[in-house]
Amino acid sequence: MLGSRGPLSRQLLRWQLVIIFVLLASIAVFSVTQSAASFRATEGRKLLSVAEDVASTHGVRVALADPYGRDPLPTFAESARSLSGADEVVIADGRGIVLTSPDPSQRGRPLPLGESTALDGRAWIGEITADGVDSLVAQVPVISRDARIIGVVSAGRATPDLLQGVREAPENPMALLAFATVLGVAGSVLLARRVKRQTLGLEPQEITRLVEHREALLHGVREGVLGVDQQNRITLVNDQARTLLALPEDCLGRDIDSLDLNDRARDVLTGRTDGVDQIVLRRGRVVVLNRMPISSVGAVVTMRDRTELADLQRELEAHRDTTETLRAQAHEFSNRLHTIAGLIELGEHEELARYVDRVSHTRQQWQAEISARVHDPATAALLVAKASLAAEKGVGLRLHEGSHLPTIDEQLSADLVTVLGNLVDNALDALEGTTGAQRWVEVDVRHRDEVVVVVRDSGPGVAAEIVEEVFSHGFTTKAARDGQRGLGLALTRQTCHRRGGSVHVHNAHGAVFTARLPVGAHEVGEATR
Repeated sequence: MLGSRGPLSRQLLRWQLVIIFVLLASIAVFSVTQSAASFRATEGRKLLSVAEDVASTHGVRVALADPYGRDPLPTFAESARSLSGADEVVIADGRGIVLTSPDPSQRGRPLPLGESTALDGRAWIGEITADGVDSLVAQVPVISRDARIIGVVSAGRATPDLLQGVREAPENPMALLAFATVLGVAGSVLLARRVKRQTLGLEPQEITRLVEHREALLHGVREGVLGVDQQNRITLVNDQARTLLALPEDCLGRDIDSLDLNDRARDVLTGRTDGVDQIVLRRGRVVVLNRMPISSVGAVVTMRDRTELADLQRELEAHRDTTETLRAQAHEFSNRLHTIAGLIELGEHEELARYVDRVSHTRQQWQAEISARVHDPATAALLVAKASLAAEKGVGLRLHEGSHLPTIDEQLSADLVTVLGNLVDNALDALEGTTGAQRWVEVDVRHRDEVVVVVRDSGPGVAAEIVEEVFSHGFTTKAARDGQRGLGLALTRQTCHRRGGSVHVHNAHGAVFTARLPVGAHEVGEATR
């Protein structure tokens, strides 16, 4: 609304100063023009009177008529100049040759005539430039008794310059006041029209109401709104956006890249990553961002808090995993029933007994191993469920012999289930498409001053150039199946960092993910770093 040349108040001040300077300059020009016209009219009549008096003097006629009696001419000329106040009174002969002049260098030289009609027998008033000096001159012919032109009398005065014209301007306040009024009104009308165009025809009270409505709208909506200019500087931000992105109070006017944001948030806010409903993890929150570019202005980013929705999705995912586990167990149980039924029909009762004992022993052994080493119920249930899911995929899930986890508090247990479940799922995904008998995932859970989770697999490992990138939101080495693809490891890192822990990966005959969860720590770190 204010344009690109600074605030409206500064523009108004500049234009008011321009109007004042133009007004003063116009008054000066008007005064000089009026002074010049007055000078030509008043001084022209005076000079003409002086020249006529000299030309009509009997002694001047006699001296000009007698080529040898011209000595008195300087006296007549100087006397007339002194009495009249003219700058010069020059007398020339009938050919226009100067006979007497205040400037000795002019004697014997042609009299500057310009457009003068004096040698034609008529008096003339006009401006003549001689030796770089502009002068107002009145020239009158000297006529003898026999009607011959025997000389020319020229009375002149230098034309005043600009400053002298302003000082000598005639005092006519009404004329100046009228001129200044007309010019000031015209300038004010033009300025008013310009301001009207810049404010889109809105009156000041309408602009005030518009700003109040905008502020009420920005701070009243539940969605976050953030505006950036073409240089990615923040131009507006409401309270919800400041809360969702954990922005500082002085973020207005700052560059996006200078703020303490993670790379994912910077990429979405600056437009380096485009698309609708972009998910950003920020200090324990799941925020959905949409960026709308605006030509010649910048962009507007709207954002919504989807933390609760993400929690519900994770719960749904957990229930889906449970369902998948139950389905896998039902499928496994159905296959074993078919095997038992076949052995009965074949009469292989001894083999049947051994088969039932072997199956029962394997499951009881796994459950006994989990129960002996993992005393947290939620973690133990997760490992039992993941074992069935891994078995259906043809992957062996085993527990490291050094694993030991005592009973822990509910918050740590919930975070541990999130981290362990995502790491095991990631390991199972990494083994999809691989072949061979040695397809396994090993889990090591230990409790010291912190809970340490190590998940290794027999897959191809993680390429060195993407060791850090795998924890970025949206990263996946597989084709995306839905909009939440690539969230697992990002959520794992978020959970660890929120508790002040860490997670990293290295290769040792397969990928090895190590997560650390401090005991009793919560919400102490930036969740997206």
